[in-house]
Amino acid sequence: MELTVWGIITALIVGLIIGALGRLVVPGRQNMPIWLHMVIGVAAALLGTVIARASGFAETSGIDWRELLLQIALAAIAVALVAGVGGRRRGVTHR
Repeated sequence: MELTVWGIITALIVGLIIGALGRLVVPGRQNMPIWLHMVIGVAAALLGTVIARASGFAETSGIDWRELLLQIALAAIAVALVAGVGGRRRGVTHR
């Protein structure tokens, strides 16, 4: 796997989109900076791709919708976990 400037830019853009979609899936307000959504999105995209390839359903031409849904689900779980931990750390009560 060759790491190029376009590869890095693409990963960041995809990570931002996956992170934003993950945030939209989680109900309620998340007080998280955009850079944290991007980090979560990139990590979810990479983990989703690894899981999809290991499961054998990432070998399609074009957009693999199952892989994309897996990445969004992983991002949503991560956003919910990080927002929940961050909210508890600040002493925020949810009413």
